[in-house]
Amino acid sequence: MEKSNKENKDMDDGERVEWSELPKELLPTIGKKLDTRIDIVRFRSVCNTWRSSIPHFLSYSPRFPLIFPTPYTAPTPIRTPAYLCQSTIYRLQSLNPSSTSSNKAWLIKVEQDSNSGGKFRLFDPISNRRTRYPIPNKTLNLFDSRVVELTKAYTLRYQFRAGSSTSTNEIDQVLSVFDTSIFGVNKVVMFPDSPWTNVNASAAFVIFNDGKLGFAKSGDEELILVDRESFDYDDIIVYKGQFYVINSLGIVSWIDHSSLKLVQFLPPLCGLGSQKHLVESCGALYVVDRYLDRERRRVENDAFNMGGEDCAQSIGFKVYRFDEEWGRWELKESLGDRAFVLGNDCCFSVMAKELSVYKRNCIYFTDQDEVRARVFSLEDNSFGYLSYSEESHPSWPLPNLL
Repeated sequence: MEKSNKENKDMDDGERVEWSELPKELLPTIGKKLDTRIDIVRFRSVCNTWRSSIPHFLSYSPRFPLIFPTPYTAPTPIRTPAYLCQSTIYRLQSLNPSSTSSNKAWLIKVEQDSNSGGKFRLFDPISNRRTRYPIPNKTLNLFDSRVVELTKAYTLRYQFRAGSSTSTNEIDQVLSVFDTSIFGVNKVVMFPDSPWTNVNASAAFVIFNDGKLGFAKSGDEELILVDRESFDYDDIIVYKGQFYVINSLGIVSWIDHSSLKLVQFLPPLCGLGSQKHLVESCGALYVVDRYLDRERRRVENDAFNMGGEDCAQSIGFKVYRFDEEWGRWELKESLGDRAFVLGNDCCFSVMAKELSVYKRNCIYFTDQDEVRARVFSLEDNSFGYLSYSEESHPSWPLPNLL
């Protein structure tokens, strides 16, 4: 038996190929199969040979923020274009936690601005509210943290620079950029968007004015109104590489972005809620139907209307999963170990037990014009607020993160 085990070990050692001995001509092929920037960072940090086999980015790939046609006409004194901004939501976990801290992961939302020297900024993953401190622009230390990209989010903003600060302090430079989200823009999605995508091949859809559906490609000067008869679209998602949109009646349509035709893809949901959200979880398509205590406030053609009036409050949620085999929607009483996050600019699913603070079978959200995140439990239909603790987020700023 000992001889047999030794022979098997020798055979395994003889068949094993060290990564450093891979043929150099295979490295670009392997590297260009990676879809996320964090994976490319990992690939290029293996060694000098791997680093030189693929570029950090291509000259024609999207570099955010991108100038984008605004859905509104800005007031005369405001002479600034709209910008399409991209942020990425990561699950971040320390590989060397201290004896007093939890080993669970947390969520961070990061935006990199190529126009300000590649500086990083932090946002709350649920409310999209910007945090006070930016992330130092340093190299990601993969030996200290496990970083997993969960999803990307997009938003439209007007961008200003406050004064003409000549400070050399990185924090002062980043905070001198003043962003104004374009009021009335409910959702923006873009596809494809990978490090190997030509920006001219990317398309973006925008839901604005609480229901209008617009379309534009990079370099366009105006948004194209996709549907001139229906102005009641609630949400849009990229699911399995295709654009899908849902209206307030629960009708899900597939969008052919080459012809801009909408094709009803799924049977109507017939949910009675006030607002529909599309969520992908574990490869399946879900609709979260939100019930409100009053009619949603409608947004007029005013990009700078900041609200101020009483807004509708959430009073309940129902969750439906599309059964591809039977071609129907199924009401789900439980999300199991997962939790849904209905962010202001993207919706996504997480495994709750892997994260600090987040609980299973819950929906996390904010109401209109609110900042504090709320929680709805599907188990007992109760509401609460997300309570942050010292373990729920790392200390700001994050050293050696990016």
